[in-house]
Amino acid sequence: MDRPALLPPDRMEPGDTRHRQTSRFLWLYALAAAGGAVAYVPFLTLLLPVRVGELEATDTIGALAYIAFAGAISASISNIAFGWLSDITRNRRGWILAGLTLSSVLLVGVRRTDSAAELLGLIVVWQIGLNMMLAPLAAWAGDCVPDEQKGKLGGLLAFAPALGALSGALVTIPGVADADARLSLVAAIVALCVLPVILFGKPVAMPHLTAAPAASESDAAAARRQPRSTVARMWLARLLVQIAEAALFAYLLVWFATIDADFGDNRTATVFTLVLGLSIPLAMLAGRWSDRNDRPLLPLAIGSGVGAAGLVIMGLADTLASAIFGYVVFGLATSVFLALHSSQTLRFLPKPATRGRDLGIFNLTNTVPSLIMPWLTLALVPLFGFDALFLLLAGLAALATVLLLTARR
Repeated sequence: MDRPALLPPDRMEPGDTRHRQTSRFLWLYALAAAGGAVAYVPFLTLLLPVRVGELEATDTIGALAYIAFAGAISASISNIAFGWLSDITRNRRGWILAGLTLSSVLLVGVRRTDSAAELLGLIVVWQIGLNMMLAPLAAWAGDCVPDEQKGKLGGLLAFAPALGALSGALVTIPGVADADARLSLVAAIVALCVLPVILFGKPVAMPHLTAAPAASESDAAAARRQPRSTVARMWLARLLVQIAEAALFAYLLVWFATIDADFGDNRTATVFTLVLGLSIPLAMLAGRWSDRNDRPLLPLAIGSGVGAAGLVIMGLADTLASAIFGYVVFGLATSVFLALHSSQTLRFLPKPATRGRDLGIFNLTNTVPSLIMPWLTLALVPLFGFDALFLLLAGLAALATVLLLTARR
């Protein structure tokens, strides 16, 4: 899949440096993954709500809800489809470039929509273009990064959400760009992040990561394959943690305001950015530890467990200081969890030939929470307050910990 030929797998030894991917590719890949975050974080959180407000001032929230729902469905289906297509064609980079081009053109075209209905249709197609880029990009890491470096890769992937949030802050600085130019600026940043790995990454070939198991597979090789139950546990654990993450992403500002009315959006954004920034070195340390000790699941279990503790602190918080502390604990733990989970998932997928499709199914853990979370919030918060919501989410995160600690390798 877009890789030069190198040594066959039977001539590669785990301790051989030729069995390891280059640092250049890992860093450029992490930059491209950050470009994927830049492609949607500032747009969905900042620029899209502004455009919806311009087109549908009387019912902005309702229009945003419809657009978010349609976009989530489109993203879910297209991520699976393009991951599968990149499996079939065995050409990850071609799909990444096509998706980058299509999503960038559509993003710039947002300002040319004249109604909320037009905007909804454009967002659905934009999600298709975006996932045409994101799905093959995610699968490409599985083709190129061996198991003994997946922890390091996970640590580097922690840069993605942080740079996504930072890009939103940069493009919205007053005087930097008007509403039209902001979309073009985002598209340009995405291209600058994604293109280097395509043009200059030059990954070392890892044919053992893409070869189908032979019919005469040895008992030792068969024993190294992961149980399907572990894959299912990882999927469910991420879904549970992502439900909590989605709830906090949507309602953090509202919750802080219930504790201190003077705690505004700027201070909330500062806390959010601080957590994302601190999570980067933590994820890199945890990833390197998991590589050295060959313990891919333990940091994930610890991350979800500490995240559950942070949610309990938030549920019991009655002062602003304790509320912020609880969120910092939760945010750091789950940011590390999500970054490492993204890379370690590649270790556990059963079939290299369907890696892109299977990652698309895992991607449902990113989109389904957006459909579940509003109903949880509406059912609990009006009657019992945010405390009940946070304690329920803590239970979900704790269940994720149990799933991971009891998984078999």
